[in-house]
Amino acid sequence: MKLERQQTPFHELHDILDHALSKSSDKRVGLLTSITGGEIATLLLSPKDGTAELMVTAVENNKYSSFSTHHAQFHWFERALFDFFGIVPEGHPRFKHLLLHDQYAQDFFPLRKIDLPTDFRNALPRRYEFLEVKGEGVYELPVGPIHAGVIEPGHFRFSCFGETIVNLEIRLGWVHRGVEKRLTEVPWQKAHFVAEAAASDTALANAFAHAIAIESILDLEITERAQYLRTIALEIERLAVHIIDVGGIGTDIGLLGISSAMGRLRGKALALADLISGSRFLRGFIFPGGVRPVSERKLSEIKAGVIALKKDLTPVIQMLSDNQMATERMKDIGKLSKSLAAEFGMVGIIGKACGIDCDTRRQFQQGKYPELAPEPSIEIGGDILARTAVRVGEIWSSLKTIETLVDNCPHGEEKVTVPEMLPANATGLGIVEATRGELIHLIFTDEDGKICRYAIKDPSFDNWTAISIAIRDNLIADFPLCNKSMALSYSGNDL
Repeated sequence: MKLERQQTPFHELHDILDHALSKSSDKRVGLLTSITGGEIATLLLSPKDGTAELMVTAVENNKYSSFSTHHAQFHWFERALFDFFGIVPEGHPRFKHLLLHDQYAQDFFPLRKIDLPTDFRNALPRRYEFLEVKGEGVYELPVGPIHAGVIEPGHFRFSCFGETIVNLEIRLGWVHRGVEKRLTEVPWQKAHFVAEAAASDTALANAFAHAIAIESILDLEITERAQYLRTIALEIERLAVHIIDVGGIGTDIGLLGISSAMGRLRGKALALADLISGSRFLRGFIFPGGVRPVSERKLSEIKAGVIALKKDLTPVIQMLSDNQMATERMKDIGKLSKSLAAEFGMVGIIGKACGIDCDTRRQFQQGKYPELAPEPSIEIGGDILARTAVRVGEIWSSLKTIETLVDNCPHGEEKVTVPEMLPANATGLGIVEATRGELIHLIFTDEDGKICRYAIKDPSFDNWTAISIAIRDNLIADFPLCNKSMALSYSGNDL
């Protein structure tokens, strides 16, 4: 997507955001970041017409009036902006560090490229203070960051009254690796290897978004066959993750037969990934300019595998759907209202389960989408049952979509020649509907054509707040199932 930077005076920005994010508008916040630390870059998306608007606004004296006071979608973005660039959102309702932990130096802002003002004093302590809930009978239950299960680290601080959760505060950042900074240091021709490593279960989607962003900077058109193959691979990745996540629901309910069956069938989905890319996790398949070659025989095997997988999945999913205990265990638990989901900018499975059509395959160019985009799976319950129903709907949708794409995939070249240099002072944007929702890669080049800023917004960054909201007034025992129904990424969020 070709994207032009608009220089927006700061005194106009609040009014623009108030109008753009009003209830009568379809726009949403895609990303808030900075390039050097001397400005704010605000990306607004218009799903209705599939366009994006990037406003770059200079900040004075390293601070600005917080957007979060009027628009909740900004609340984590502004905390991350401070962590990495030191830009202070004055008036932020819950201003504290987000991803950089206590051991970092007080004035360490790793992505800042310009000097801090001489009179700047960081008044925000490095020591993280959790929200304290007071009252007779209220107690705290800390969980993590090291867990009994083999999962990534995250800390959950529950404030409870009896068995009821009054508040949940989530602290992440334990697997922060400096991915965005590294993407400005490697040669851009090799950057897709770093981009796809941002989150291992969405390697293909990250490589896809990276390729779209680079190709938009180069104004490069790839072949029709490559577009089809990229889209097939994307749906295979989405399929594999949805299958194992439904299996995880079975685990937390106690239906171990469903859990083990879905684990086995995920292996069959990963075999489809291996057929198209040579990697069960689709590594190294997509790069700027195209994809690795795929033979017609492999495509035929993929279609046969999809047909067989559909047959194998049918009785297992039917068993889950027909199980009254499972339905009662999920219904009205971990419920999130449509209004709060919209206010906080929830995307993907979580937004769709609240009745929000937030599928970027229908809105933004990515492979053969939106031309061949399927109808999204939408539910209105907002609870665990609705999120599971959306996931099941996406499994069937992906299977059908892969068949259609394979049947219509044209012959031809799989890649085109890519220029050796990126243009100077350019901006590139890639948006892909990853398994968890809207994934964004935003790239800026400097006057020498080198990548000077690389920003990634994983859908989990939008959605982690949803767990804290949805689990309130539920039992502690409901948290694992609620958490699994959202199945968010730690590493994708932490980067």
